[in-house]
Amino acid sequence: MRSGEKERSVGTVSETNIYKTEQGTIFRLKEDDEGRISVELLQTSLWVQGPIGMAGLRVAPTTTRLTSRQIQSLPQ
Repeated sequence: MRSGEKERSVGTVSETNIYKTEQGTIFRLKEDDEGRISVELLQTSLWVQGPIGMAGLRVAPTTTRLTSRQIQSLPQ
């Protein structure tokens, strides 16, 4: 998170955990109270369960973390 940027949480999803791949796929990571991670993909205007293997894409050099402004335009 950049200096001065606030992190806002929606349920258990931190807004700083939403990413976009080079191919344009938008996904978010969720972590429950017990530390289990799940992935959701944005398809049209709905978040749907995605493959857990996509969690590794967040560290790929071609994947970007969305900014707060970009996140605000996404469906909840």
